[in-house]
Amino acid sequence: MSLSLFWRLASRKALQACRQVSTYVTKMRYLFELKEDDDVCRKAQSSGIFYLFHSLAPLLQMSGNRYLAPPFRASELERILSKFGQDTRKIERSVLIGCSDRREAWFALDLSLGSLCSSDSLQKSEMETELQGSFIQLRKALFQLNEKDTSLIFTAQALLRWHECHQFCGKSGQPTQKNVAGSKRICPSSNMIYYPQMSPVVITLVSDRTRCLLARQSSFPKGMYSALAGFCDVGETLEEAVRREVAEEVGLEVDSLQYSASQHWPFPNSSLMMACHATVGPGQTEIHVNSQELETAGWFSLEEVATALKRKGPPSNEQDGTIPFWLPPKAAIAHRLIWEWVQKQSSSSNLA
Repeated sequence: MSLSLFWRLASRKALQACRQVSTYVTKMRYLFELKEDDDVCRKAQSSGIFYLFHSLAPLLQMSGNRYLAPPFRASELERILSKFGQDTRKIERSVLIGCSDRREAWFALDLSLGSLCSSDSLQKSEMETELQGSFIQLRKALFQLNEKDTSLIFTAQALLRWHECHQFCGKSGQPTQKNVAGSKRICPSSNMIYYPQMSPVVITLVSDRTRCLLARQSSFPKGMYSALAGFCDVGETLEEAVRREVAEEVGLEVDSLQYSASQHWPFPNSSLMMACHATVGPGQTEIHVNSQELETAGWFSLEEVATALKRKGPPSNEQDGTIPFWLPPKAAIAHRLIWEWVQKQSSSSNLA
């Protein structure tokens, strides 16, 4: 390759990278403007895309073996509201959840919220028929939800729930008002401003270097095991929270830990899940389950976990009536932690 050709290719790649960054920055600046300027957001609302909910359950349509979240344009949503005798100003209750690279704003609207009387809320069954979909509880749809829609639906449900639960000011007791984007609520009486919040949560996959520790709570679906998780206490660092949770729940002392990734999680309320891998020292593997926190916990081999990862959802009962253990869906960061551990252990086994 000639030197001149090399520099032309290098310059082209640099320009493409610059354009990608510029697109991202432009998008983030536009989202900021939508959140801060009610007039700009109101204009975007009139031509935006809407995702619909009913009692916090998203409207989903089955495509193949996956659920998709169908988008609706503002004009189409107005037509639907009018058809059911609803005030089109209901659209003002929507919340901003993102935008496209082309500055097309995305909103979420719960058709059952913001009403004190049932007659003002659209009937669920009628809406499902009209929209050719179903309002499905998000937890039930996790295993079949299209991956590209997951983050959007998580964000939408969390914001809608926050607004539903923060109708009044904690200082004055008076009603609060949301801005057009739904990025905050303001109390006209006390001038207090409230912003949607996420609770910090650590989720940790513990290993003794050859096995990983999985546990289940009594609230889990039958047969499902996952990594350890718990809320951070006030004043704790991430590392301190991991060590405390492992000690509290299974009676083990963490020897070392490594951060993996984070994820927003809408259940039961909005949380920021911070995922870590942790190891315990040799001879420190005897589990003492805290029955107030967990139903059971145990060590699992690479083969057992790798087999469970291949299961696409809750398995059928075995002939003896038992249920093979299974793992959280790909939408959950616990799945990622477990997958990472399997990959690392498999690589180590191949090198041995």
